[in-house]
Amino acid sequence: MEALSNKRKVIESKPLNFFERIYLPVIFRGLAITMKHFFRKPVTVSYPEQKREYSENFRGMHSLKRDEDGRERCTACGLCALSCPAEAITMIAAERQKGEEHLYREEKYAAVYEINMLRCIFCGLCEEACPKEAIYLDGPHVPSEYLRKDFIYGKDKLVEAPLNQ
Repeated sequence: MEALSNKRKVIESKPLNFFERIYLPVIFRGLAITMKHFFRKPVTVSYPEQKREYSENFRGMHSLKRDEDGRERCTACGLCALSCPAEAITMIAAERQKGEEHLYREEKYAAVYEINMLRCIFCGLCEEACPKEAIYLDGPHVPSEYLRKDFIYGKDKLVEAPLNQ
């Protein structure tokens, strides 16, 4: 114990000179930095008036795509829901009624397709897992809402409008 206490060194601060005691050089250095940044171009964007450029790999809001004939591409295979690490996608598959098979792509369709945007981490795994290229993260930002139930998006918000409208 004595050996440790003998080896400890006390750091002594040197006395301040006159200019250091009045802090003027430090104040002028701070003002110089402020003035240097004052005349630079601002990096902020006035959002409603100016739109920001996004990169090509920007992941926005989900959208369910349609094929060339205006039919939904989703065949309710469930791979997007299985690949979602946040378990944000809920899908209930249903079968087409008799006589409707020739009007649609497949005999199955997603009767309920919901994405909980509060759980979604925008990883893009649902987009990669879809064999029919039915879901894309190509929309704008998710709009702000006040209620939690408004962040659960169903087919009414996700399916893109038909081409003939």
